[in-house]
Amino acid sequence: MKTKPADGTSKWVDPDDAPELDEAFFAGAEIREGDKLIRRGRPRSATPKQSVTLRLDQEVITAFRQTGRGWQSRINEALRDAISKQG
Repeated sequence: MKTKPADGTSKWVDPDDAPELDEAFFAGAEIREGDKLIRRGRPRSATPKQSVTLRLDQEVITAFRQTGRGWQSRINEALRDAISKQG
């Protein structure tokens, strides 16, 4: 690929030297539909979760946090499983 600077000379640019399109590149990209900028992030849910304050034993919190990212979602799953087993 050749590029021509303003002075008219050409300079070779190897396409293999292009930056890698990694996750960080796409995370910072704008998403557009025509000229309209589309909202970033997760789409709105038809059944959004509700934020609550809940008091749990410290060992429960510690055990779930040790499982890594998404620990709050796993608590939600555990509670949902408990409900299904009751009825």
